[in-house]
Amino acid sequence: MTTTDDQIYTERANPVVAAGRLLFNVFEAPFKLLQRLLGIGSMPYVFLIPNLIFFGMFVIIPLFINFGYSVTGGTNLYLTERPYVAGEQYGFLLDCESFVEPGSCREDRFWRGIYNTITFVFFQLTSMVLFALITALILNRDIRGRGFFRSVFFFPVLLSPVVVALIWKWILLRDGLLNAGLQAVGIDKILFFVDPGWAMFWSVFVSVWAHMGFYTLIILAGLQAIPPDLYEAAEMDGTSRERVFWRITLPLLWPNLLVVIVLALIKSVQIFDEVFVLTGGGPGTATQFIVQYIYTTGFTNQVQNFGLAAAASVVLGVVLFALTVLQIFATRRKDEA
Repeated sequence: MTTTDDQIYTERANPVVAAGRLLFNVFEAPFKLLQRLLGIGSMPYVFLIPNLIFFGMFVIIPLFINFGYSVTGGTNLYLTERPYVAGEQYGFLLDCESFVEPGSCREDRFWRGIYNTITFVFFQLTSMVLFALITALILNRDIRGRGFFRSVFFFPVLLSPVVVALIWKWILLRDGLLNAGLQAVGIDKILFFVDPGWAMFWSVFVSVWAHMGFYTLIILAGLQAIPPDLYEAAEMDGTSRERVFWRITLPLLWPNLLVVIVLALIKSVQIFDEVFVLTGGGPGTATQFIVQYIYTTGFTNQVQNFGLAAAASVVLGVVLFALTVLQIFATRRKDEA
């Protein structure tokens, strides 16, 4: 029996393969007709059109609607029933005597959200890159159980942010697991969600714990792409490990690190779900970040100010767009390198 006959027999014996082949034959005829009518050069657009339609419906159109809300006022929900106020919402957000003092602004909660976000981004980004780099360097070594530890560090990335926040909230509650451990060694309970410093610390910690595995993999991929011949040559020259790291590893790893920095920066600016479940933005407004401000202003306040929330989201969108451009630029530099 020839190889072709074996393949035909396998397809007939396997109902899944047979069903897939039948389905392929059903769709083959109309696509052949389209190819004859439009030409083979137009076929990529045929496959792109469905995605572009959904992208337009759920991304592009909502962006224009959101901008429309940002230049209207009132409390009505429907855009046609809201009065046009031009840039009044943006002026309200930016009306400050001193931009370094949130209390001097008309909408101080917006600026407190900005400063809280800047503080969070600084500590979270620094910790994320540092610990991801250290973890990747360790996991790149020939250690026992390396595959297991790689899986362990990546596992939190697979969890829902809400699940992550709930797990850590149960640990950090007044009568939670951590305080039980502290009491067992003779230390008084710590009210982590009452003290602003502790609340910010745990917000940063939980975010790093939840997302570090993803960035560790990016750095690990960069480490494995470095030719081992360079390390062998350095070892033959008697170069110290510290000098090898600063002169070989870090320069060759820089494109990956740059991508990690930009991606982590964009992610940290958008922080919401984990901290919202973990601290609720408290105590007070100590951990209320800009996305939570938008959410509460537009949906949970007693008077829902859709226009002000939309204006704040446009400001955030401009910042994220700038960061995205930076990411594209960094990626292109990495490809060219």
